[in-house]
Amino acid sequence: MIAHLFGVITEKFQNSVIIDVNGVGYELTISAPDVEQTNLDDKIKFYTYHAIRENSEELYGFSSLAAKKLFEMLISVNGVGPKAAISILSLGTPEEVRNAIANTDAAFVAKASGIGKKSAERIIVDLRDKVGAPSHYGATETSFTLQPAAGPADEALDALIALGFPLKEATAALASVNPSLSVEERIKLALKNR
Repeated sequence: MIAHLFGVITEKFQNSVIIDVNGVGYELTISAPDVEQTNLDDKIKFYTYHAIRENSEELYGFSSLAAKKLFEMLISVNGVGPKAAISILSLGTPEEVRNAIANTDAAFVAKASGIGKKSAERIIVDLRDKVGAPSHYGATETSFTLQPAAGPADEALDALIALGFPLKEATAALASVNPSLSVEERIKLALKNR
């Protein structure tokens, strides 16, 4: 299976990019925040999910491992396919989407293209206990003030997930750690808090 791709962005479309990896171009369907953050000729790494269907094969790309894990959780919900999951991840940053699910904000999730009220409620019920505690309370607001995909919070969360922590446990372990610390210090403290 293809776990990640590292290469140069050669083409950029509304919801996908073509990444050249040593002369081979891979088309990746990505979320709106990831499209906004990529530019032509950027060298970039995307974690990937390879969706194989009876009549098609598609690659989905994610700028962080946390986004990929959230995507995998979303497609585990009955009736939510990869395109719907990318649509949900396009509502905001992975943390905003995770927070909306943790806060049982079905209205936020229902804003995604192809997701109705009942599907949003099913997603909330199925994933609320799996995504971890909310990082802030109340209705989720979409803010497209995008930050770099490889910020300290993302790197620490990605590292914990790479070490085998489920998303919920990794989020909980980092919840009480000062976000202004270095990535290494945040990981060490999160491991001690476990």
